[in-house]
Amino acid sequence: MSEFDLVVLQEDIANGRLKVGDVGTILTVYNNGQAFEVEFVTLTGEAIAIETLLAGQIRPVRPSEVLAVRDMAVCTD
Repeated sequence: MSEFDLVVLQEDIANGRLKVGDVGTILTVYNNGQAFEVEFVTLTGEAIAIETLLAGQIRPVRPSEVLAVRDMAVCTD
């Protein structure tokens, strides 16, 4: 995985704000791919989180996948 690649979150993080399946963009690659700084945004481009994640917490998007939406304003975890 490289800078600016889209990735999929593999586990819930950030006190439940980010959920499995959320899509983010890699901003920085650390230690030859052992960790990544990933930005998560709303569909209108508002940043909601920038997280440093280990390689096992994310995966590349697959060509067959489609994006879905969920409203951050109604998250109640």
